[in-house]
Amino acid sequence: MAQEIVTLECTEAKALGKPASRYMTTRNKKSPRTQSRLEKKKYNPFLRKHTLHRETK
Repeated sequence: MAQEIVTLECTEAKALGKPASRYMTTRNKKSPRTQSRLEKKKYNPFLRKHTLHRETK
């Protein structure tokens, strides 16, 4: 399989000027369902809540 490692970064913390939490995950490079940037809800310890994390380049 063509798995690639991607980094997810918090979008809400970036907008507030706080430290952004980052997570590493994998995604299937060849899947037609993951053509755009990956988005997941993950826990941000700086904001102490679950926030939207988006794939960075």
